Amino acid sequence: MGLLARVRKEWFIIGIVLVILSAKLQPSIGVRGGPLKPEITIAYFAVSLIFFNSGLSLKTEELTSALLHVRLHLFVQSFTLVFFPLAVWLLLRVLSLSSIDQWLLRGLQTVSCMPPPVSSAVILTKAVGGNEAAAIFNSAFGSFLGIIVTPLLLLLFLGSSSSVPFSSIFSQLFMTVVVPLILGQVCRGFLREYLDRRKLPFSMVSSVVLLLIIFTTFCDTFSNPSIELEPSSLFIIVIIIFSIQLSFMLLTFALSTRSGAGFSPADTVAIIFCSTHKSLTLGIPMLKIVFEGYEHLSLISVPLLIYHPAQILLGSILVPSIRSWMSSRQKAVKLSALQPV
Repeated sequence: MGLLARVRKEWFIIGIVLVILSAKLQPSIGVRGGPLKPEITIAYFAVSLIFFNSGLSLKTEELTSALLHVRLHLFVQSFTLVFFPLAVWLLLRVLSLSSIDQWLLRGLQTVSCMPPPVSSAVILTKAVGGNEAAAIFNSAFGSFLGIIVTPLLLLLFLGSSSSVPFSSIFSQLFMTVVVPLILGQVCRGFLREYLDRRKLPFSMVSSVVLLLIIFTTFCDTFSNPSIELEPSSLFIIVIIIFSIQLSFMLLTFALSTRSGAGFSPADTVAIIFCSTHKSLTLGIPMLKIVFEGYEHLSLISVPLLIYHPAQILLGSILVPSIRSWMSSRQKAVKLSALQPV
């Protein structure tokens, strides 16, 4: 793969690095009260645009075929929104005794509270040849469920900004998340044929807006001289994130393939990716709302910014191995079905 092709493929990851560097060089541009006025443009318009775009792009009309696989959906949603945050909370009880930056550890907890992503789990499930319909359903349903559950989990485990009351948080979430998402779905109902025919770049639009949110978040950090990011803590967090991902992928694999689980090999593939992946697109805007006014918001956001490319990288590396396993299991099932009783 040539350099230009690689840049096109990884443009979003490169963009994250560039906007953080830009925020370091010119933090005054994106701070509260600065030229970009993020307290208005980001808090309301940018976040609303991301969720309107999500509502417009979610193909909920394709989910009916996967709707009845209740056991699979319960497994995925309970793992990602119940077991995941509780397991990380227990892990952080131990890690809090170490010298790791406590704000980065809080960031790990925010990662655990996030819903599954709209795209990456579906893309990797499709790449392997797994149950794509189940992956689409759980990604979409998890996104809707996360609008309610994720803020509650964040407030439960971390509390909120002292300057923003609980009722204000949820009224802003309703106006900037729920309403745009519903409007997007309503518009999709009228424009479905046009949208399917034109293949508009929904993902790119959300990614560009997300880069703007990341830029303003780090502008606040770099304009505050009292906040420093320790390289040693950052390195340890990266190791922890990869360890959590790999451990949870192995755990979901073991649970979904045990005797009597009732899942096909294709189901297991969807479970592995949907249960362990976390949404950056939905996560960063929610953090911006729930922790509005937090001077350490950017440090809390760092683990999520790391988790996103890490889950794609690890998933992509494991695609050939998982595909090989699924093919061998499917062949074994067919052979056993052909054998006389």
